[in-house]
Amino acid sequence: MAEVGLLRSRLALAWLVAGEWRWHPGRFAATAIAIAVGVALGFAVHLVNGSALASFEQAVSGVNGAADIRVRARTPLGFDERLYPRVAIANGVADASPVVSLSARGASGRFTLLGLDVIRAAAVTPSLIGTRPTGPDDGGNDVFAEEALSLSRAAMTATGARVGQRIAVTANRRTASFVVAGVLPGVADGQAIGTIDIAAAQWRFDRLGRLDRLDVKVDDRAAAEAVLPHLLGADAVIATGESEARQGDALSRAYRVNLDMLALVALLTGGFLVFSAQSLSVARRLRAFALVRTLGLPQGGIVAAVALEGAIIGVVGAAVGLALGYALAVAALRLFGGDLGGGYFAGGTTRVVFQPLAAVSFFALGLAAAMLGSVLPARAAARAAPAAALKNAGDLLDPRAPVPWRPALLLLVTGGAIALLPAVAGLPVFGFVAMALLLAGGVAGVPWLVRWLLSPWRTRDLASVPRMLALRHVRGAPGQAAIALCGIVASTALMIAMATMVTSFRGAVDSWLAQVLSADLYLRAEGGDLDPATQRRIAAVPGTGDIAFSRQLPLAIAADRPAVTLIARPVGDVARDPLLVLIDRAPVPPGATPIWVSEPAARLYDWTPGRDVTLPLGGRATTFRVAGVWRDYARQQGAVVIRDSDYVRLTGDRARDEAAITLAPGIDATTLRGRLSAVLPAGVSVAEPATLRRFALQLFDRSFAITYVLEAVAILVGLAGVAATMSAQTIARAKEFGMLRHLGLTRRQVTEMLAAEGALLGLIGAVAGVALGALLGQVLIHVINPQSFNWTMTTRWPLGTIIGVTAALTGAATLTAMIAGRRATATEAVSAVREDW
Repeated sequence: MAEVGLLRSRLALAWLVAGEWRWHPGRFAATAIAIAVGVALGFAVHLVNGSALASFEQAVSGVNGAADIRVRARTPLGFDERLYPRVAIANGVADASPVVSLSARGASGRFTLLGLDVIRAAAVTPSLIGTRPTGPDDGGNDVFAEEALSLSRAAMTATGARVGQRIAVTANRRTASFVVAGVLPGVADGQAIGTIDIAAAQWRFDRLGRLDRLDVKVDDRAAAEAVLPHLLGADAVIATGESEARQGDALSRAYRVNLDMLALVALLTGGFLVFSAQSLSVARRLRAFALVRTLGLPQGGIVAAVALEGAIIGVVGAAVGLALGYALAVAALRLFGGDLGGGYFAGGTTRVVFQPLAAVSFFALGLAAAMLGSVLPARAAARAAPAAALKNAGDLLDPRAPVPWRPALLLLVTGGAIALLPAVAGLPVFGFVAMALLLAGGVAGVPWLVRWLLSPWRTRDLASVPRMLALRHVRGAPGQAAIALCGIVASTALMIAMATMVTSFRGAVDSWLAQVLSADLYLRAEGGDLDPATQRRIAAVPGTGDIAFSRQLPLAIAADRPAVTLIARPVGDVARDPLLVLIDRAPVPPGATPIWVSEPAARLYDWTPGRDVTLPLGGRATTFRVAGVWRDYARQQGAVVIRDSDYVRLTGDRARDEAAITLAPGIDATTLRGRLSAVLPAGVSVAEPATLRRFALQLFDRSFAITYVLEAVAILVGLAGVAATMSAQTIARAKEFGMLRHLGLTRRQVTEMLAAEGALLGLIGAVAGVALGALLGQVLIHVINPQSFNWTMTTRWPLGTIIGVTAALTGAATLTAMIAGRRATATEAVSAVREDW
């Protein structure tokens, strides 16, 4: 008999599960869609990030060729070419190819111009050697000729050139004429590269005696790597494929990891939506589960059945999400580029690279979110005694019992403590863990918050019976309120946290730009420099007041890290210098050479005021004293300011590429721009501060465009969860409404009661979400952002967003409850209170 009872209970349970799917397909579809959206966003962002990094590495490989080791200049000034023969005959080196690398401009596009020794390059980097075509395009030109230029297909497209055509090429302030003699078949599609003879590159583009890199082929790698560091001066550094891959990864790693984490916000919110929907489903079927328990089904059977529902939701949602994510990745690459607007990977063509391991991982995450959201309420229902569950109205908490608050407090305190831990390998791992714990603690504390907020109103005499009933129902059923609010609180908190971080960051950048852009006009030389003669002509233009020329160039500190920006400019009274917005400073002793480092540089290299640091500048390692740390939101990888007089003394370089001009009294910017155009060489742009500020903020908004999208998705998923949860809860209370109708309440009063409940739940959810979001925002601003991007800022609250979200959530909950209430009260009162069995 026991086996027969167990069989019957399993059949009854299967019938109940199948009936739930049959009678409520919309609920399962909504939860599957929520999982699909989360998986799609996470998978799409991960695909785009991985594809962009692969494209970047391909671009580096295309420019570098197939060398085993590269000796690379630390700055665009290059290194002495006399290093070449020493490297070529070093122990372990089979051959070496000298290279001059220039940023060049053709008639209608830009490309990288490489000067090569064709004989040496053929042995070391054959992919960079052009081939002479045959057939209709054969111009009869020799790729070995002095004027011969070989272009990749992408460079031909960019410049509009064809084989046999003579074109003008501008680089390093010089222009020379070349004949397109061949193509570069070994260069990947999308890489705009051109090659010429190295002697022509040095002679025609003012690079005599200087090289930018040496491509090295080795026959004994260990021996070569052991001896080469001792041969190099301070102007060069050894780079390998592995170190350059690490450099490319470090360039955007924090940005990519943060986007991945933000993309998973939608999946986390979807998991909460599954939890809400399944909790309501379990509560509604509590008596049915109790019945099959009395027939012999063990507790694990109920958990397994509901987990199976979650598994089906997860499988369907994750599978749809993967397909949707791939489509979103293709669209994102077209709209935002490979860096999703972040500005890390410029140029080249990025194509989606499918990543099987990532697909499996996101499928597993979607499945886990759905199953976890199903198992938790099922376990709570399975622990209920069958006799008590047969009489339970649906809420899993006794309204007379105190609501537990210690677990929520423990999670919040633990999350706050973990947020204080340092970064791991430059990533805010503990910051994200802290956010997860704080979010879990905030959601776990919702029942206590509901009871605490509504307790003062318990004994008050409300004139409206529907409002009194609504207040007492929400306060007396905190478990149902928590189920309804968990999705609201999670999505609202995460959205408010992101909005607070973005608002604070944008406000800090805007204020910083207003301070540093203090001149009236700014000049910038693109693809070349301003030599001393040109600087004198600009300074002599009538109407020019004070003018400050500066030089910016990348300085490689380590081969596996992105270069810092070296800024040579006049530095007078540091306290009044608009560019050096000092955070900290230290005195400089007589005889020491001062530098001022940006906040990111100080964090990355542990450069503190008063410390002596060594920088490779001027062909030797020079010791400098850190005189101060200044705020900089323009260069994430760090910047160093040095007095222009010290820079010239160390390097002999008097060229400049930027200038800040103050107008003379009585002169307007338009007049001076017209006068400057007569003396400025080609490629020099002139801009006013307002234009630069507007352009910088546009770049900021573009880099955070994907964040805005993720915010919008989070709140839309949250609103969908509000609608689904309120609708399901209202429909499940049809018997209660029937009983109220028997007691004399009209349909209008029941609808008013539900509207009041919806407004209460929406308002409490918004308040809890905003408060928790404010806390999470502090972790983003003061932990994750500094550990990821090395920037600090003050908090600025997005008041408009907070008010709008609160109103939207309250309105959505109220409207949904009213609509669902009309449906639930449409049946006759007698039918509503009739038992199902």
